[in-house]
Amino acid sequence: MALDELKAALPEYAKDLKLNLGSVIGNSDLPQQQLWGTVLSCAMATGSKAVLRELEPQAKELLSEQAYTAAKAAAAVMAMNNVYYRTLHLLSDKEYGTLRTGLRMNVIGNPGVEKVDFELWSFAVSAINGCGQCLDSHEQVLRKAGVEREVIQAAAKIAAVVQAVAAVLDAEDALA
Repeated sequence: MALDELKAALPEYAKDLKLNLGSVIGNSDLPQQQLWGTVLSCAMATGSKAVLRELEPQAKELLSEQAYTAAKAAAAVMAMNNVYYRTLHLLSDKEYGTLRTGLRMNVIGNPGVEKVDFELWSFAVSAINGCGQCLDSHEQVLRKAGVEREVIQAAAKIAAVVQAVAAVLDAEDALA
């Protein structure tokens, strides 16, 4: 199982991450599509070959073809949007925010899965990429759709743990 492989790959000093992998993914209350779409989109967002190599096969097995593609699309479009909108947020000249964006992001309007699932995955990727403007935007859409805070928090925890595991494994690989 992917989680067991990831846990085994973590050094002893990252024991908390081993435990957290089990709790936020292995014992999640999220529906399977929301869970594994979040896991896959977050694994892609980390850029970690080790994490993606372990988690992608299980995600592919558990997700429909449409959900698998949509989770990857969420990671892709948010990689672009998180940089762009974080830049607008950080610039002191707010007039940049009034300019036409001109970037294609059609997948957000038609992701091929339930809009709530795609929004949740986009939220989680935005947490990894550190875009406050995107986090606020996706959280507001989720809340307006009736998604409970605990579900949104679960996605944030998955993002945090997957990112931390990626950081540790990539650092250990660099030190080897």
